[in-house]
Amino acid sequence: MTRTERAALVHRRLEALYPETPIPLDHTDSYTLLIAVLLSAQCTDERVNKITPALFATASTPQAMAEVPVETIREIIKPCGLSPRKSVAISELSKILIEKHDGIVPADMEALEALPGVGHKTASVVMSQAFGVPAFPVDTHIHRLAQRWKLTNGKNVVQTEKDLKRLFPEEAWNKLHLQIIFYGREYCTARGCDGRVCPLCLELFPDRKRAVKTKK
Repeated sequence: MTRTERAALVHRRLEALYPETPIPLDHTDSYTLLIAVLLSAQCTDERVNKITPALFATASTPQAMAEVPVETIREIIKPCGLSPRKSVAISELSKILIEKHDGIVPADMEALEALPGVGHKTASVVMSQAFGVPAFPVDTHIHRLAQRWKLTNGKNVVQTEKDLKRLFPEEAWNKLHLQIIFYGREYCTARGCDGRVCPLCLELFPDRKRAVKTKK
């Protein structure tokens, strides 16, 4: 089976398993999504969803958040981890949105990546899920699954993103990103599958004898 054939099979199976792809992070608009995605770094979506109600009850707009002391933000988001850095980023990016973007989250990758605490993956998630712009956010889990399925050489997440974008049609990127996440959580977890256990790995590589050693 070629890489293109493997990609097509993965796409078919994921579409059958997850025809609907609700966004895992609770939010009400592009700003609250941006903050939730920022908080999700090294933190589960489940935990973020438990924390954001209190945060957004305190402030749910850039204008309101800019008035909240960093210490207050840090105390609310503490269970997420990395709270000192994240609280400063939330405060600073809120002020920048007011100063440079009229208090509106820009639908522009470069402008998003220029915000404190917002890397390429976070910006990609916001572009795809808030604005519907085709993007293929790749986190560590997607990176590892792509390696297990031999859709990429797996040198780094940047290369994996390029490879996945070449393999899958652009109109499928936004949905497929979530479908891979859902599948990874349910079947192909870091501890639950080493490339020889989950249904997709077994279907793609029925004769695979050795565990796949993924590259970070």
